Amino acid sequence: MNERNRKLIISLVGALIITFICKIGLLEQPDMYVKDAIYQRPETVPGDIVIIGIDENDFKELGPYNTWDRTIMASALEALASDPDNLPAVVAVDFLDSGHTTPEADERLAKAAESLGNVVTATTAYFGTKTSFGSDKVIIDSYAVLNYEEPYEELKQVTTQGHINSMNDSDGVLRHALLYVEPYGERVYSMPYVAAKMYAQKKGLTITDPPVNERGQFFISYYTEPGNFYDGVSLSQLIKGEVDSSYYSGKLVLIGPYAAALSDSYITAIDRTTRMYGVEVQANVIQYLLDGNYKVDVPDYLQLMVLFLVCFAFLIFCNNRSLFTSVSLLVVSLLLALGGSEILFSAGYITHALWIPVGVFILFIVTVASHYIRAAIERQNVTKTFERYVAPSIVSEILKEGTDNLKLGGRLCEIAVLFVDIRGFTTMSERLSPEEVVHILNQYLSMTSTCIENNKGTLDKFVGDATMAFWGAPLPEEDPVYRAAKTALDIVEGAKELSRKLKEEINEELNVGVGVHFGPAVVGNMGSEKRMDYTAIGDTVNTAARLEANAPGGTVYISRAVAEKLEDRMQFESLGASIKLKGKAEGFEVLKLIGPKDKED
Repeated sequence: MNERNRKLIISLVGALIITFICKIGLLEQPDMYVKDAIYQRPETVPGDIVIIGIDENDFKELGPYNTWDRTIMASALEALASDPDNLPAVVAVDFLDSGHTTPEADERLAKAAESLGNVVTATTAYFGTKTSFGSDKVIIDSYAVLNYEEPYEELKQVTTQGHINSMNDSDGVLRHALLYVEPYGERVYSMPYVAAKMYAQKKGLTITDPPVNERGQFFISYYTEPGNFYDGVSLSQLIKGEVDSSYYSGKLVLIGPYAAALSDSYITAIDRTTRMYGVEVQANVIQYLLDGNYKVDVPDYLQLMVLFLVCFAFLIFCNNRSLFTSVSLLVVSLLLALGGSEILFSAGYITHALWIPVGVFILFIVTVASHYIRAAIERQNVTKTFERYVAPSIVSEILKEGTDNLKLGGRLCEIAVLFVDIRGFTTMSERLSPEEVVHILNQYLSMTSTCIENNKGTLDKFVGDATMAFWGAPLPEEDPVYRAAKTALDIVEGAKELSRKLKEEINEELNVGVGVHFGPAVVGNMGSEKRMDYTAIGDTVNTAARLEANAPGGTVYISRAVAEKLEDRMQFESLGASIKLKGKAEGFEVLKLIGPKDKED
């Protein structure tokens, strides 16, 4: 598989995995949290809606709530109607009465509501699971209305009803309002919808129905945090005449619980830390309906398609890129995704704000991790490759150069090259068994490679009974010529020791010839992408091989270039032009390396 196809397949698989993760809802909870943070922004309350709260002070003034009868609410409605020139446009009573009543109280409340003529009273549905049997299947309805509570008949006749049901999302946060319920097959709209409709008619406005899901719910864009719709005006203050009629004149008045004891509060999308009373939720929904700036969910299949394409493109671009490039693309992707979600929301479209940011971030982490894993594997390959040729002490230094050393190509270096060969090996092979030849060759090659490694050389190759090594690459060395010369002498001594051992074992002797030359050569990986060799080529290498080919057993031949680098640290003897090297011009000087110079000298 070529690199391009591998890249495409990896990108395809990565994008599909992210898309699947989002499709099955693994990001649902954090996604809702992020959507709350970027979609719910507090705004200035217009002032068309006022709240009369049933708060703790009312319990002190009017007695415990469970002792109230319907005269309490009748008194409140009468107070609102006390100034005919400053009547509220609509009054919505957002609670069910306590049930303590008398015929006189019932009649008084109905008359007060009728007098105002613009009162919305609460109903509520109780949901549960209902099973029904069709002709060929069982139908299970998990949101069936099992019971329905509404005002008593006299009050019902003179008011408009709206349900006050709410349904939290799966994480317990109220993000959607229920537009209608259908008890007994009859559709009943919500109190905010009914109140907003009535208020709009009074003001000459038009309200369109919000888009709803299959359960009749629509998204709520909250206007303000808990407490900002409420001015602290309580029911008892209204009843006692302490509220000026100009406060509610021509406005939409909501009357509802504003006390913790009445258990009518919710965690809302605009503020998860402070609960919002139900009457304030109603105020937010009414204002949302009046503005008509509705938001609709973009279908999941479209968002999943976009997610897949973005993730696929991200992986294609980031694969094998530098960390800086990948980080830059990640930042740009995050900003575009979050900014795009906000822009779409302003245009009326709700998207999963976290899908693309989390998707590209996960892929970024995977890409970076895979990059470092590949780098670690490459480093391991470098180690395995070079430790066959190079002393372990310099393998770590090679790694610092990076894995580019493993690519095809070479560079010009000044190196010392050593060749060593067994004298008379072909004749020896003819009279010995193959097993004995292999035994001798393995011991000899182990000896030469050990000498090269001990002197920090690079073992280039074995060619039959010949060994090639060089110094000065892949990393520069301080004294490559001296190390090569010392290795040559070590090999000669090692061959003598090995010869003595073989004499005892199989009655065979071993003699080697060594050649060393110093000069420029091209060093690098030669061959093809599938098969390459780390080696050195050039005239310097050829000259070292010619020197070795002419060296008698137990002898090291060097060039004048080597001798000049050794200076007075080694003893050598010039052979002048008596040795003719193939391919070299007349006058090429060959020297015999004798050994280290005595300290006395």
